[in-house]
Amino acid sequence: MPLEKIIPGAPAHTIDEVIHQLEQLIAECIDSKDRIGYFAALYHKVTVRVKEGILNNEFDNGARMERLDVIFANRFLTAVEQFRNGQPATGSWKVAYDASRKRKYLVLQHLLLGMNAHINLDLGIAAVEAANRNDLQSIRNDFNSINTILGSLTFEVMNELNRVSPLLSLFGFHATNPSILIQFSLTNARDGAWSFAQDLSEKIGKPAWAWTSCIESRDATITKLGQSLVKPKGFFIRVTIWIIHLFEWKNPANVIKAFYKYKKQYITVNKEPDKVAANQQAV
Repeated sequence: MPLEKIIPGAPAHTIDEVIHQLEQLIAECIDSKDRIGYFAALYHKVTVRVKEGILNNEFDNGARMERLDVIFANRFLTAVEQFRNGQPATGSWKVAYDASRKRKYLVLQHLLLGMNAHINLDLGIAAVEAANRNDLQSIRNDFNSINTILGSLTFEVMNELNRVSPLLSLFGFHATNPSILIQFSLTNARDGAWSFAQDLSEKIGKPAWAWTSCIESRDATITKLGQSLVKPKGFFIRVTIWIIHLFEWKNPANVIKAFYKYKKQYITVNKEPDKVAANQQAV
């Protein structure tokens, strides 16, 4: 049965709806060879993993974690619809989506641009909204869990990334490399997002312009960071990017499929004695 079309502007209300909409988006991106699907495929893994965690009672508050995940995901899905419909989106996402229309950027750059906008801007907003005017600190553990999951799955995706971009190791992912493209850190992004969430939470109860101004100021900062990911400084890094790009997969549909179809072997123990089953599940 074909997936239903995403209704523009219709937000998801449950984590299952988020997964459904992400799968629809990925299918559309594969059909249209749209590079937006790179981050969507990674994010689908994150959302499926969060759902598994909720079902396994891994979080402090499963219902609140689902609310956080849904609010968080809706900001990405809404930004996609805004961009496709020619409507204004946050500057952070506009940098990512403008880059998706060009062939010259590395797959790694597209993934980092998505993480930049979604973690550095969206996550802080989602955390404050999910806390529902309660003490923001109460959601800190779930906030960190989202980042931990994203970080772990990003590491796993590196195996596929190295397959679609076989010369990626030329970058030299080490601490002495000054390029923002190499030094982009999920830990720093998480900490920055939490600081932003704290600042934003202080605007609750104040005039609406204070909330809007706080978000716009943060977006301007993160937009500049995105621009530095698109155009990293340094002759050596630019030449390295050019060489790596020469040997990358050029068909966006194949790249999306490589991320989306990735599977990991899990070992699950059956509750019945002496029965152990190895179940292969999609990440």
